[in-house]
Amino acid sequence: MSNEIDLHGLTQIEAVETLVKYYNRQVKAGDYRRIDVIHGYGSTGEGGALRLRIRSFLARHTDCLGYEPGESLRPANPGQTMVFPAKALPDALDLLGEEILEYCATAKTLSKISGKFRRHGDTRILASLKGLEKQGTITSFYKGQYRHYQAITG
Repeated sequence: MSNEIDLHGLTQIEAVETLVKYYNRQVKAGDYRRIDVIHGYGSTGEGGALRLRIRSFLARHTDCLGYEPGESLRPANPGQTMVFPAKALPDALDLLGEEILEYCATAKTLSKISGKFRRHGDTRILASLKGLEKQGTITSFYKGQYRHYQAITG
C-alpha cells in the first residue's frame, strides 16, 4: 500500500511546494510508506518540464529520501516517480532559495528575481538572497548601476 499525489495542472513551483507539504505531513505523522508522485510525462513525449523539475528536486535531496523513476516499473510509467521518505525536507524558505539558485544559473538582476518569485513577496526573496550569500552559494556584483546575482557552481 502506498500514498499517491497527483501534480497534474500545477506550475513547476506549485508542484514542488505541494509535494514538499504532502511529503512532510506524511513524515511528521510517522508514515514512511512509498509516495507515488504522478506528474505526467509531458505532452511532447520528450520528458516534460514538470517531470524533469520534480526529479531534479528529488535528486538534490537524496539525504532526505530515495526515489525511483516510473520507467523502472513493469510496465514502465514515465509519468510517475516513486519516492521513499527517510526524513523531512527543507522548509519553504530553503525551497525558495533553491528555486532562486536554479534561476540564477546565469546572472539576474534583483528586479528579474523579484518578478519571477513575486508571489513569495519581497521580504522573503531578500531574506533568501541574504541567506544564500551567507552560505556562499550565490554571489552578487554590480554591472553598471544594477546589482546582479549569480549562483556559484562547483
